[in-house]
Amino acid sequence: MAEHKRVPSRRRRLLRAAACAVAALVVLGAGAAGYAYLRLDGNLKSVDIDARLGTARPPAATDGSFNLLVLGSDSRSGGNADLAGGDTGGTARSDTAMVVHVSQDHSRADVVSIPRDTLVPRPECTGPQGKAVPAAKRAMFNSAYEAGGAACAVKTVEQLSGLRMDHYVEVDFNGFARLVDAIGGATVTTTVAIHDKDSGLDLPPGEHHLDGRQALAFVRTRHGVGDGSDLGRIELQKQMVRSLLQQVRGVGLLGNPAKLWSVGDTLTRSITTDSALASVNALVGLAQELKGIGPDGLAMVTLPVTAAPGAPDRVVQRQPQADQLWAALKADRPVPEAVVAAQPRNPAQATPTAPATAPAKAPAKRS
Repeated sequence: MAEHKRVPSRRRRLLRAAACAVAALVVLGAGAAGYAYLRLDGNLKSVDIDARLGTARPPAATDGSFNLLVLGSDSRSGGNADLAGGDTGGTARSDTAMVVHVSQDHSRADVVSIPRDTLVPRPECTGPQGKAVPAAKRAMFNSAYEAGGAACAVKTVEQLSGLRMDHYVEVDFNGFARLVDAIGGATVTTTVAIHDKDSGLDLPPGEHHLDGRQALAFVRTRHGVGDGSDLGRIELQKQMVRSLLQQVRGVGLLGNPAKLWSVGDTLTRSITTDSALASVNALVGLAQELKGIGPDGLAMVTLPVTAAPGAPDRVVQRQPQADQLWAALKADRPVPEAVVAAQPRNPAQATPTAPATAPAKAPAKRS
């Protein structure tokens, strides 16, 4: 009877130790993943928009398209107090507002920036302390957030556009600066010098790679470009959005776990969402839905506006272009060519003395 060769006892012990080590790493890895998941989930802040607004809203689309409202708050509380200059009062308004419409097949996104000084009918809302805020026939768009927080801003946009805002994302000054730093900065180009003492931005002509504070100053700048209105600032914000998208695509997060963790931790600490998005799983799901949208599939426009009658430092929707724009998005069609053709020039690519698209100047109280 042939003898079976036995594995030397020392080798057996080594194999057993290796197996135990692998098992331990699996357990520890699962524990670390669980901790990371709970940590990121715990970072998120949310607002229950659906509960606050009830059923008196535009119907949600049933074809797979959806809308997302992105707001940039100019709150100066906490770490925001010494960022981006301007008034550091105790109130907060929606300094930036973008309606993002994602097409039915998720291959295209149309982004509409709403100038903060647009006069709009503001619906009745509920204030932060539960007190009713009466409706207003003509109120600055950004006052909706100040009057009733995120829910009032969403309600105002839905009334203005006729579109259901399926999701909501908000970022403040500090959060934006942290996010830009986490992904490694943003690259912008200007053919003219930009000097804005209020935002602190001081750039000579040329290409610049900005850190978080500089990028915040860039999207906050209006006095140093164009006609000094909010319309010029929106054009800078569009350039920044495109730059950030390119930067994220080039970072290679999936191949760099440490970088992925850093960005994920920063992202979840920097945003406030609606309740449906307030989990890591939901945000990952949203990212999956948006991953097919490349630079060629992104259209960014400013809501067509004109000077408000009797209030030259304010604007109102320009008709019929504004209604045509909202109708196109509601029907899941691209932005009409007439709207695209009438867009203002990017002040970062033009001289500050170029004619303004509309004779609108932002109020002096806030920058």
